[in-house]
Amino acid sequence: MLNWDDLRFFLEVARTQRVSTAGVRLGVEHTTVARRIRQLENELNTLLFEKSRSSGFTLTQAGLDLLRHVEKMESHLLNATEEVSSLGDSLSGNLKIAATEGFGSFVLTPVAMHFQDLYPGITLDVMPFQRFVSHSKRETDIVISIERPARGPYIGSKLTDYALKLYATHDYLDKSPPLQKLADLMCHRFISYIDEMIISDQLRYVDDIMPRDKIVFRSNSVVAQMRACLQGKAIAVLPCFLAESQPLLRSVLDDTYTIQRSFWMHYHEDLKNLKRIEVFTQYMKQVMEQNKQFMLGKAKQLKI
Repeated sequence: MLNWDDLRFFLEVARTQRVSTAGVRLGVEHTTVARRIRQLENELNTLLFEKSRSSGFTLTQAGLDLLRHVEKMESHLLNATEEVSSLGDSLSGNLKIAATEGFGSFVLTPVAMHFQDLYPGITLDVMPFQRFVSHSKRETDIVISIERPARGPYIGSKLTDYALKLYATHDYLDKSPPLQKLADLMCHRFISYIDEMIISDQLRYVDDIMPRDKIVFRSNSVVAQMRACLQGKAIAVLPCFLAESQPLLRSVLDDTYTIQRSFWMHYHEDLKNLKRIEVFTQYMKQVMEQNKQFMLGKAKQLKI
């Protein structure tokens, strides 16, 4: 009979591919992790990992087969713990929520803090990201992204639409050539993303309106783009939920250039029976439904 504690060590190494990282996550020395993996391999009389300095601990076929079973065991344990704990007066546990930087900082964070007031037994980890976040490695429980998962064992749906517009400071617009039509943009300077590091084609919305030699500042942080725009030296395409709260910024060419995108919320199907997942996702949908106008740039304040 395998020991679940040993399998926890196996899971962390499988997900991180490093005994040192697994040790940090488990709160033990890396030597302890390595010893427990050797012990598990001896018990099973099989090699679970190929080890190398460059790639770390890579699962063998036997390791991959074991991983599928252990992840199911983990999900059953989580569900059982949730079911038992929810018999009490209130929900408890931790939720890890990953979201794009702008949404995570300016929308999700205040919503999450209000949710925590309603369910004080649930702790929240909000992780703004600029890269792919792995469900399988349990880096997160819920992901809010600008693309829906193309495939995989995920449950989710569209959370909300949102709008983006061209923004500049009043000072910049006063000192620059007039902006009355799209062609006038050729006389202006721009802020944009770094092409090689862009996380989604959904963010390539400025290629059709500005020549590359007019882009004077690039960053894959939308918050950095907004901060650069506030300096009054260039124009940026920004989400309305981010820019409308900045009194120094003004949207331009609203009638001819407004972009609409969507946020999607999803989680691994193994978590579908966790009550705290259900409660948070329903709450998030409710809040976004009452903030449609804010997300489209037609209201100034987020309502919670």
